[in-house]
Amino acid sequence: MHVVATAGHVDHGKSTLVRALTGTDPDRLEEERRRGLTIELGYAWTSWPGPGGSEEVAFVDVPGHERFLTTMLAGIGPVPAALLVVAADDPWMPQAAEHLAALDALGVGHGVVAVTRSDLADPAPAVARATAEVARTSLAGAPVVAVSGRTCAGLDDLRAALAEMLAVLPPPDPDADVRLWVDRRFTVRGAGTVVTGTLPAGTVRVGDTLADGDRVVRVRGLQALGQDTDAVSGTARVALNLTGDVDAIGRGTVLTTPDAWHHTEVVDVRLRPGPGDGGPPLAPQLHVGAADVAVRHRPLGDPRGGISRLTIERALPLRVGDRMLLRDPGDRRLWRVDVLDPDPPRLRRRGAAARRAAQLADADGTPRLADELARRGLAHRDRLRRIGVPVTSGDHLEAGPWLVSRGLAGALAERLAPLVEEHARSHPLDPDVPLTVLADRLRLPSPDLVTPLVRPPLQVVGGRVRAPGSGLPTAVAAAVDVVRRELEDAPFAAPTADRLRDLGLDDRALGAAERAGLLWRVAPGLVLLPGAAEAAAARLALLDQPFTTSAARQDLGTSRRVVLPLLDRLDRAGLTRRLADDRREVVR
Repeated sequence: MHVVATAGHVDHGKSTLVRALTGTDPDRLEEERRRGLTIELGYAWTSWPGPGGSEEVAFVDVPGHERFLTTMLAGIGPVPAALLVVAADDPWMPQAAEHLAALDALGVGHGVVAVTRSDLADPAPAVARATAEVARTSLAGAPVVAVSGRTCAGLDDLRAALAEMLAVLPPPDPDADVRLWVDRRFTVRGAGTVVTGTLPAGTVRVGDTLADGDRVVRVRGLQALGQDTDAVSGTARVALNLTGDVDAIGRGTVLTTPDAWHHTEVVDVRLRPGPGDGGPPLAPQLHVGAADVAVRHRPLGDPRGGISRLTIERALPLRVGDRMLLRDPGDRRLWRVDVLDPDPPRLRRRGAAARRAAQLADADGTPRLADELARRGLAHRDRLRRIGVPVTSGDHLEAGPWLVSRGLAGALAERLAPLVEEHARSHPLDPDVPLTVLADRLRLPSPDLVTPLVRPPLQVVGGRVRAPGSGLPTAVAAAVDVVRRELEDAPFAAPTADRLRDLGLDDRALGAAERAGLLWRVAPGLVLLPGAAEAAAARLALLDQPFTTSAARQDLGTSRRVVLPLLDRLDRAGLTRRLADDRREVVR
């Protein structure tokens, strides 16, 4: 399906032309038919031959009266192509200019211009004027066709021009994340809440769950072109029968794939200023999709640079490269808005706004991973996806779900060695720095990011970063050597508390020796050599199974002070199994 939005001045024949093309009157309200004036968005559709067979074409008919500009913008916002209508028997009119400016600001680059009512006046002057006007916009080069909606003269030429234009539209991705801007809501007896909108990409299916911010709804029924269907892919006009938390849904609501979009109230953008204008006011209106919301506008740096920060009255799902429109409610001026960063940093210090403007000076709204990492330093894969930045290969560091720019990675790696040395000086009995501590000192969100930053001669040992030469203090190392020699002669005759005290080995020193891999603390104040658990299990396996605690004590040549906590550690390690009668057996 293709979707085309009309545009043009009031009473220039947009609805008449849609009716001639489709055979359906897009004006659905009694007041619209009575007054001959489109007030709400209208819809009609038809089929005509295309390169791949019959093609469905839906038209969104928008009001042309200046009082209904907001409704008009809701209609053209999500639509990729436009039919601009001007009348042969009228001069170039204000709303035609305003609608064309809106199409240009939204970046609509595919369209056809229809010069209507050519049966009432010579269309040549209007054709020339329209051609000149669109040549200065995103619709430059669009065909201009003279037509009469009343007599149908030129209708075949218009239909051919539309078909040629639609044939070159880039195909949308059916697997894209859904973002459906609701432009109508109504209630159907026996069905409940129904919403309509233009689906630009992605696929909606019956049974799908969609999100409106934190609220969740389910698609109970689905229609396209007036027919029930199980699934629809964009671009398409769709009607969804919804269940769930539907009370707050109305025009401007946006339904999205859950957990796929970043909802933001603050966004950094580039404005395209109009000729000679001084920029938007402090509180303009923002138009995106079918939404119309109030924003606060703050220029960043020199206003002539066009880099600004918008604070939106409610969170919207936005991505890098989204095209929006700002409107001055006072004098109706329009500005094109390109989203540069929907997840910007806070501006906390003096001069931060100017520095931010300089950082974004070369950004054009194209989502590039390298540019994003250069500005952010590091980013999570999920956040990048939500703001529309594809994760590609490149000169960056990856650690689990995190990506780090090479520049930031190098700077952080240089800071590691001094931090480890400082820690070793302050904690001589605990010189190795836990990864969690380093992540906190480097202000990194995850200790996983520290490991790939470690460069020789630093090394990661047991979740800690160790510097070369960082070992036990001399006196502690000498005392540990004494203990190790005594245990080599009697592996399970652990030194007593008095013996450890005489050697100057307190709990902190024993903990340092264990972290260094020199001793194994079986329990507080009780140490053996590393590997003693496996050695004990191997010896106990030679006893008749199951064995008693006393048999184990005798076989290991030790005391109850040692054997009881040792057997408990063997049980917890799964090397032995304690039975109901307090005997044990070695787990083979």
